[in-house]
Amino acid sequence: MHDLIRGMGTEIVRLESNEPWKRSRVLHHKDSFKILTEKNGTETIEGLVLDMQMCPTINSNEKVLETNAFSRMRELKLLHLSHVQLNGSYAEFCTGLIWLCWTKFPLDSIPVDFPLESVIILEMQYSGLRQVFKGTKYLPSLKILDLNHSHSLTETIDFSYCPNLEKLVLVDCTSLIYVHGSIGNLERLIYLNMKDCKNLRMLPKNICMLKSLETFIISGCSNLSELSTEMLRNMDALKVLETDGIPISELWLEKSSSILGSLPCALMELSLWGCNLSDDALPMDFSNLSSLQRLNLGNNPISSLPNCIKGLTRLHTLSLNECTILKSLLGLPKLKDLHILNCTSLEKITYQSSSSVSCTYGYNHNLVEWQYKYKLQPIGSVDVEMINLLGLCNLLESMAPIRIHTLYGYLQNDDPIPVQGLYEHGIFSTVFGGNKVPGKFSHKSRGSSISFTVPLLDNHRTRGLIVFVVYVNAGYDSPPIIHHNYLSQIIVKNKSNGLRGRYCPSRYGIPGEGEDMIWLSHWNLEDDQLQGGDEVVVSVIMKSGLLVKELGIRLVQMQQEENHNMMSISTDSSSDDRIWYNKCLGDSDEEDKREEVFSRFVCLPDEEEEQQDDITVATTTGSNNSGGLRGWKVLVTTACFFLTLTLITRSSPSRRKKQPSTSPG
Repeated sequence: MHDLIRGMGTEIVRLESNEPWKRSRVLHHKDSFKILTEKNGTETIEGLVLDMQMCPTINSNEKVLETNAFSRMRELKLLHLSHVQLNGSYAEFCTGLIWLCWTKFPLDSIPVDFPLESVIILEMQYSGLRQVFKGTKYLPSLKILDLNHSHSLTETIDFSYCPNLEKLVLVDCTSLIYVHGSIGNLERLIYLNMKDCKNLRMLPKNICMLKSLETFIISGCSNLSELSTEMLRNMDALKVLETDGIPISELWLEKSSSILGSLPCALMELSLWGCNLSDDALPMDFSNLSSLQRLNLGNNPISSLPNCIKGLTRLHTLSLNECTILKSLLGLPKLKDLHILNCTSLEKITYQSSSSVSCTYGYNHNLVEWQYKYKLQPIGSVDVEMINLLGLCNLLESMAPIRIHTLYGYLQNDDPIPVQGLYEHGIFSTVFGGNKVPGKFSHKSRGSSISFTVPLLDNHRTRGLIVFVVYVNAGYDSPPIIHHNYLSQIIVKNKSNGLRGRYCPSRYGIPGEGEDMIWLSHWNLEDDQLQGGDEVVVSVIMKSGLLVKELGIRLVQMQQEENHNMMSISTDSSSDDRIWYNKCLGDSDEEDKREEVFSRFVCLPDEEEEQQDDITVATTTGSNNSGGLRGWKVLVTTACFFLTLTLITRSSPSRRKKQPSTSPG
């Protein structure tokens, strides 16, 4: 219930009367305690809440109340007690109760004379119960029985006496060793939760008769030794099954593949966390679970994606957290959520088709290729054309190892590693030690921002943008919490057409204190993202403690007739990576793809745009402050030309018609 609605209801009840015992509900603990000690309850009261821990000022000698304090509350339907002790007979205790919640119930069994015939919901969490009742008790109305965390409970009730039970919760009943065999007769039971019942050794064989059961949770029942295929196969309505922490392949009667291959087809959610499942534990029959939407295989010794998962067409959430020997996830089905936290050996992720996937990840320090996100490879293995384009061909052998920090998972240590190339969001980037920038750059600045005008060249297109940054360590200290405002980033803004984008690399180099490092990146561009005459501003923001010393820009331009042959220079060599560049955020309409290289990055908020506009940019060779107006001048000149031509054309016939009349008669 929303806080505002709850508050409104509380206020409505308060306005019923200035005297708490005349209200329909007593919601304040001190009011409830006063009513029970003074025994002045009335028939008006329908609900009462009392938690003795919320009354710390009450003397400990006053905390024991009498059962007859409820005798006058004949209309009481809801009673919520916590840490309350009652003395006396329960024979006439609240005979009309519908919902009884008694946390920390102090007795070892519910008295036989306790009037529960009308109770629909019975909750006794953290109780002292050893057995629910002494003897038998017929509960025809009971639908929900919750005995969570009743650590002394050793056995359940005879379920024949509560035939309409729909929900049974026995979570963390650590002394429970026996479940009454009559549980199989509960035709209406839809929810059964026995999580962390660690001493439970077996389930009644007739549990398979629970035809209405939809949720079955036995996670943490580590001593459970039997669960047959027949027991699961016959649960036709089962939608949620959780068996976390049960070593299926070791303790169950049949092979894990037989058990998992016999799961009911209606299953929608399955959790097998920590069940000691190996690569061959999931049979191909597992793909018959056509309704499965959520699957948890975390903390299992699997090394690759089981083939049977690829056929689960409705699966939208896959969790593989803590699968520490998992090396590859190839051909993942179309998902909405993927969880790979602490998959420390994972190296490669690919998908059957492009889609937008929300992912929870971290400590994936060996992950070098993630389709639609990034691809990492040693600089010596990078495509030769890209190396030549960046002017690195003579520097490869002299590149010393560097320290790297990553956003996709923390590295195991801070030791230097060989220089690598990173393909990410249509951009190739690399970092290496030194301050000598390779190649010739037409625009340079001794600051962190630079502006320039794209030159107008006949029959040429701008297909790429190369950015180099020389930066120095001026006391860098990696922050414990990564926030986007603290990430190193390159911001490109085309003032002429309004396109803009920001690139935050997933990996960045950390130079030694006082040392220089070069960050070199190539941006793959579409035809209309940078055109001749456009005024462009490129800015670099570094993490705290890293300072920019020099910034440079070089445009990759080519003649139109050579575009087809030159495409390999500005993209990765594989066709898969070219698709990756175009669809890094998933499926998109063709007309939207033109702006993806810029718009796919985090868009600048309005206030940040204003800050970027205010940055003092260095005037560079070839820049022209009037370049941004050039397009408007051409447009105005063209319009004037056509207007003049139209006027001349219209005036010519009239002149010809007037000529005869002006001649001498």
